[in-house]
Amino acid sequence: MQSLTLPLLVILGLTITGYFLAKTRALQVAGGDIRKLVSLPKQHALNTVLATAIPPLAAIVLFSLYRRLAEAEGSWLFTLVVIALAVTGFALSLIGIKTESRARTFAERWIMGLLIFASTIAIMTTVGIVFSMLFETFNFFEQYDWRDFFFSANWSPNFRGNSDLGILPLLWGTLYISFIALTFAVPIGLFAAIYLSEYASSRMRSVAKPAIEILAGIPTIVYGLFALVTVGPFLRDYFASPMGLGQSASSVMTAGLVMGIMLIPFVSSLSDDIINAVPQAMRDGSFGLGATKSETIRQVVIPAALPGIVGAILLAASRAIGETMIVVLGAGAAARLSLNPFEAMTTVTVKIVSQLTGDTDFASPETLVAFALGLTLFVITLGLNVFALFIVRKYREQYE
Repeated sequence: MQSLTLPLLVILGLTITGYFLAKTRALQVAGGDIRKLVSLPKQHALNTVLATAIPPLAAIVLFSLYRRLAEAEGSWLFTLVVIALAVTGFALSLIGIKTESRARTFAERWIMGLLIFASTIAIMTTVGIVFSMLFETFNFFEQYDWRDFFFSANWSPNFRGNSDLGILPLLWGTLYISFIALTFAVPIGLFAAIYLSEYASSRMRSVAKPAIEILAGIPTIVYGLFALVTVGPFLRDYFASPMGLGQSASSVMTAGLVMGIMLIPFVSSLSDDIINAVPQAMRDGSFGLGATKSETIRQVVIPAALPGIVGAILLAASRAIGETMIVVLGAGAAARLSLNPFEAMTTVTVKIVSQLTGDTDFASPETLVAFALGLTLFVITLGLNVFALFIVRKYREQYE
């Protein structure tokens, strides 16, 4: 495609010129008396800028989405269309400047159109992602039996053929590690939120809350290294080996505990904000009936904040299910069905990465299985979100 430099320079030049010309023309139309204008000169200028810039920029985005079509039609045609849209918007907006023109309304319509366009792009991107996974998943199931994929307990990909691509050991590892992570993160995060919102002084809260939220900003690769170097050897030397449960530093427990540390701020911060949103009148009413502070928290505050707390927990669960780096470094890459938390296992996300990396045949079932795994993971997280919405609506009606 022809370079975008020329059309972008034209758009920039016209918008800057249009801004000053529109202000000047608005004053000329009013005969120098700004009181005769329904809209201020700067509002006419804003309308000209938006009318000049939005249509050609929208065209550039659309052409970028259909790059092959744009190349087929010719790069110069694309450039001429973009420039023509900018010039047309520039001219029409200047011609339309009159004393009775409601430029503010026109500008707001342009902004609304821009917001709708942005929302549409976001929605269509999501739809495109889903359909791309669907099409490649269908291609996979044309080459591999879906019953073997969903119900087989063996995962043994072989790019030379005769692969076993059962998802069950991957799902088991994903759910097992996520369960350990949530078992560790939810109580600590919830108790921290209760302390910060109900017991901590303002000074303590101003220090403790940011300190907890720092955990959310640490890169997951750092957590993975922490699991590999510190947590894994510690669990192996002091728990797994003495108990005869394993000799590997990579295990479900290692990845689960480190992932739980990462999830603490997700539960804590969201739950803290939700608990603080509970009306003070509910607490005062409970105190007036003779309840203690702990009874008020347990019987009034937590039930009232339960929808939001459940949402925070399910958000953390979705984050745990989609984690990759901590699992790679902390839990290993072995696909197996086992209840021993000190054995190495793997998750769906890790195998998606491994199947799509390297010099592999993209049309082979061993590669296409990554899309089936991704679609399965998408359905699971979607189910979690739907369940969270159900819980929120059910309990919100009770307390409103």
